[in-house]
Amino acid sequence: MLIENEHRGEEVRLLYRNELFSVPKNLCIIGMMNTADRSLALMDFALRRRFAFYDIEPAFETESFRDHQETVGNTKLDKLIETVCKLNEAITIAPLLGKGFRIGHSYFCGDSYDDDKMTAIVEYSLVPLLAEYWVDEPTKAEQWSKTLRGAKGGD
Repeated sequence: MLIENEHRGEEVRLLYRNELFSVPKNLCIIGMMNTADRSLALMDFALRRRFAFYDIEPAFETESFRDHQETVGNTKLDKLIETVCKLNEAITIAPLLGKGFRIGHSYFCGDSYDDDKMTAIVEYSLVPLLAEYWVDEPTKAEQWSKTLRGAKGGD
Protein backbone atom coordinates (compact mmCIF):
# COMPACT_ATOMS: atom_id res chain seq x y z
CA MET A 1 0.00 0.00 0.00
CA LEU A 2 2.76 2.45 0.93
CA ILE A 3 4.40 2.30 -2.49
CA GLU A 4 1.27 3.59 -4.20
CA ASN A 5 1.48 7.31 -5.08
CA GLU A 6 -1.39 8.43 -2.89
CA HIS A 7 0.21 6.88 0.20
CA ARG A 8 3.82 7.97 -0.32
CA GLY A 9 5.18 9.86 2.65
CA GLU A 10 2.43 8.61 4.99
CA GLU A 11 3.56 6.88 8.13
CA VAL A 12 1.86 3.63 9.07
CA ARG A 13 2.40 1.64 12.23
CA LEU A 14 3.77 -1.80 11.41
CA LEU A 15 1.69 -4.62 12.87
CA TYR A 16 4.50 -6.84 14.08
CA ARG A 17 7.09 -4.29 15.22
CA ASN A 18 5.00 -1.45 16.61
CA GLU A 19 7.06 1.15 14.77
CA LEU A 20 6.23 3.74 12.14
CA PHE A 21 7.21 3.15 8.53
CA SER A 22 6.84 5.17 5.35
CA VAL A 23 8.01 5.18 1.75
CA PRO A 24 9.46 8.53 0.62
CA LYS A 25 7.64 10.39 -2.15
CA ASN A 26 10.85 10.69 -4.15
CA LEU A 27 11.68 6.97 -4.18
CA CYS A 28 11.59 5.52 -7.69
CA ILE A 29 11.01 1.77 -7.88
CA ILE A 30 12.11 0.11 -11.10
CA GLY A 31 11.21 -3.52 -11.60
CA MET A 32 11.88 -5.69 -14.60
CA MET A 33 9.93 -8.73 -15.70
CA ASN A 34 9.92 -10.77 -18.85
CA THR A 35 6.48 -11.67 -20.11
CA ALA A 36 7.78 -15.23 -20.24
CA ASP A 37 8.53 -15.12 -16.50
CA ARG A 38 4.92 -14.65 -15.42
CA SER A 39 3.88 -17.27 -12.93
CA LEU A 40 0.96 -15.90 -10.95
CA ALA A 41 -1.60 -14.03 -13.03
CA LEU A 42 -3.17 -12.39 -9.98
CA MET A 43 0.20 -10.96 -8.95
CA ASP A 44 0.74 -9.71 -12.50
CA PHE A 45 -2.60 -7.89 -12.46
CA ALA A 46 -1.82 -6.35 -9.08
CA LEU A 47 1.49 -5.05 -10.41
CA ARG A 48 -0.13 -3.73 -13.58
CA ARG A 49 -2.62 -1.71 -11.54
CA ARG A 50 0.10 -0.10 -9.45
CA PHE A 51 2.93 0.59 -11.89
CA ALA A 52 3.56 2.08 -15.29
CA PHE A 53 4.94 -0.36 -17.85
CA TYR A 54 7.45 0.17 -20.61
CA ASP A 55 8.19 -2.54 -23.17
CA ILE A 56 11.83 -3.16 -23.98
CA GLU A 57 12.45 -4.85 -27.29
CA PRO A 58 15.38 -7.13 -28.10
CA ALA A 59 18.09 -4.77 -29.34
CA PHE A 60 19.54 -6.85 -32.16
CA GLU A 61 18.60 -4.20 -34.74
CA THR A 62 19.93 -1.18 -32.85
CA GLU A 63 22.98 0.75 -33.95
CA SER A 64 24.70 0.20 -30.61
CA PHE A 65 24.29 -3.57 -30.78
CA ARG A 66 25.52 -3.65 -34.38
CA ASP A 67 28.54 -1.61 -33.25
CA HIS A 68 29.09 -4.16 -30.49
CA GLN A 69 28.95 -7.01 -33.00
CA GLU A 70 31.46 -5.24 -35.18
CA THR A 71 33.77 -4.70 -32.22
CA VAL A 72 33.59 -8.39 -31.27
CA GLY A 73 34.20 -9.30 -34.90
CA ASN A 74 33.14 -12.96 -34.82
CA THR A 75 31.44 -14.30 -37.95
CA LYS A 76 30.17 -17.41 -36.12
CA LEU A 77 28.57 -15.17 -33.50
CA ASP A 78 27.03 -13.04 -36.26
CA LYS A 79 25.49 -16.17 -37.82
CA LEU A 80 24.12 -17.30 -34.44
CA ILE A 81 22.59 -13.87 -33.82
CA GLU A 82 21.04 -13.89 -37.29
CA THR A 83 19.50 -17.27 -36.50
CA VAL A 84 18.16 -16.05 -33.15
CA CYS A 85 16.50 -13.15 -34.99
CA LYS A 86 14.79 -15.64 -37.32
CA LEU A 87 13.81 -17.73 -34.29
CA ASN A 88 12.29 -14.60 -32.73
CA GLU A 89 10.11 -14.19 -35.82
CA ALA A 90 8.82 -17.75 -35.30
CA ILE A 91 8.26 -17.10 -31.59
CA THR A 92 6.33 -13.91 -32.39
CA ILE A 93 3.82 -15.72 -34.59
CA ALA A 94 3.56 -18.83 -32.40
CA PRO A 95 -0.04 -18.99 -31.09
CA LEU A 96 0.88 -19.69 -27.45
CA LEU A 97 3.92 -17.42 -27.32
CA GLY A 98 4.12 -14.03 -29.04
CA LYS A 99 6.49 -11.09 -29.01
CA GLY A 100 6.87 -11.08 -25.23
CA PHE A 101 8.67 -14.43 -25.43
CA ARG A 102 11.35 -13.34 -27.90
CA ILE A 103 14.96 -14.00 -27.00
CA GLY A 104 16.84 -10.86 -26.05
CA HIS A 105 20.28 -9.62 -26.92
CA SER A 106 21.74 -9.97 -23.42
CA TYR A 107 23.13 -13.44 -24.22
CA PHE A 108 25.42 -11.75 -26.72
CA CYS A 109 26.73 -8.69 -24.89
CA GLY A 110 30.13 -10.05 -23.82
CA ASP A 111 33.53 -9.00 -25.08
CA SER A 112 34.55 -12.24 -26.73
CA TYR A 113 32.87 -15.41 -27.91
CA ASP A 114 34.79 -18.58 -28.58
CA ASP A 115 33.18 -21.85 -29.68
CA ASP A 116 32.84 -23.07 -26.08
CA LYS A 117 31.01 -19.94 -24.98
CA MET A 118 28.62 -20.05 -27.93
CA THR A 119 28.01 -23.76 -27.32
CA ALA A 120 27.20 -23.01 -23.68
CA ILE A 121 24.71 -20.28 -24.67
CA VAL A 122 22.97 -22.58 -27.13
CA GLU A 123 23.01 -25.78 -25.08
CA TYR A 124 22.41 -24.42 -21.57
CA SER A 125 20.30 -21.32 -22.21
CA LEU A 126 18.51 -21.39 -25.55
CA VAL A 127 17.81 -25.10 -26.12
CA PRO A 128 16.24 -25.58 -22.65
CA LEU A 129 14.19 -22.42 -23.17
CA LEU A 130 12.84 -23.72 -26.47
CA ALA A 131 11.99 -27.06 -24.85
CA GLU A 132 9.84 -25.16 -22.35
CA TYR A 133 8.32 -22.84 -24.96
CA TRP A 134 7.29 -25.73 -27.19
CA VAL A 135 6.73 -28.43 -24.57
CA ASP A 136 3.65 -29.56 -26.52
CA GLU A 137 5.50 -29.34 -29.83
CA PRO A 138 8.81 -31.14 -29.22
CA THR A 139 9.48 -31.48 -32.94
CA LYS A 140 9.45 -27.69 -33.33
CA ALA A 141 11.76 -27.27 -30.34
CA GLU A 142 14.16 -29.87 -31.73
CA GLN A 143 14.13 -28.33 -35.22
CA TRP A 144 15.08 -24.92 -33.83
CA SER A 145 17.65 -26.47 -31.50
CA LYS A 146 19.28 -28.14 -34.48
CA THR A 147 19.18 -24.87 -36.42
CA LEU A 148 20.87 -23.00 -33.54
CA ARG A 149 23.54 -25.69 -33.20
CA GLY A 150 24.23 -25.44 -36.92
CA ALA A 151 24.41 -21.65 -36.80
CA LYS A 152 27.23 -21.69 -34.27
CA GLY A 153 29.15 -24.21 -36.34
CA GLY A 154 28.21 -27.26 -34.27
CA ASP A 155 26.27 -30.44 -34.99
